[in-house]
Amino acid sequence: MTALLLATALLLPHGLSTDASWLWPVQTRSIERGFAPPTDPYGPGHRGVDLPGRAGETVVAVASGTVTFAGDVAGVATVTVDHGVERSTYQPVRATVVVGDSVQAGQPLGSLLTGHPSCRMTCLNLGRLRGDEYLDPAALLGTDKVRLISPDGPPPSPPSWEPEGIVNLLGGPVTSPFGMRRHPVTGEVKLHDGVDLGAACGTPVPAFLAGTVTFSAPRGAYGEQVELAHDDGRVTSYSHLSRRDVRTGDRVEKGNIIGRVGTTGMSTGCHLHLMLLIDGTPVDPLSAG
Repeated sequence: MTALLLATALLLPHGLSTDASWLWPVQTRSIERGFAPPTDPYGPGHRGVDLPGRAGETVVAVASGTVTFAGDVAGVATVTVDHGVERSTYQPVRATVVVGDSVQAGQPLGSLLTGHPSCRMTCLNLGRLRGDEYLDPAALLGTDKVRLISPDGPPPSPPSWEPEGIVNLLGGPVTSPFGMRRHPVTGEVKLHDGVDLGAACGTPVPAFLAGTVTFSAPRGAYGEQVELAHDDGRVTSYSHLSRRDVRTGDRVEKGNIIGRVGTTGMSTGCHLHLMLLIDGTPVDPLSAG
């Protein structure tokens, strides 16, 4: 019996079983558009799920496997990973892997691009195939609760970004708003890509909204910085910190302390530089709706 089981195992393709879980390939844990298989192989439908993301975000493999495609499909940059029993596809992704590469679950495959035709904002279209049959990727996406955003009607309201909430984040004044200004250190006229909130060094910095830490390290002129990706695809960053209290990959809730106010990097005094990015572009946190 043991020999029979061993022989059977050797004949089976290495890869996913039907009850295996997939990692989320991007930081967002929500689905903008769900799976809607076509009625025939060439008919209309939605052959994957759309996951909101941000331009340039790293896309990772949902499971271990081998890269079998990295190129354009009908003009859309695509990566395909063969897991043995099933395959996963990723669009639009600028590949950092090549055909034949072995990848582990969570290993980077490339960076997310903009412009997928089925997305209202930047998103990753994740596909799942077994042979020629399209399956629902959401059925394997880990154990997190999936929040499906209906494709019908107007998009849902994003989390609150009211100016009052920004201003009261630390209880201090806005010492320098978003916009063009003369840099206080270099004297160069350039975009101030966030808002500065005055506070004493050591003041605890709470997360403005729940999110996942996508960066926690020194970053040049920004000094010690923490970056959070939120469930609607937006990103906030907190700079010039004296201390970082979270690590990349941590999940934080609104109000959790992510660091302490400081004056690291190119700074003239204790304050928090708060940025809001949409599709990788900084926007004014005090006017974003």
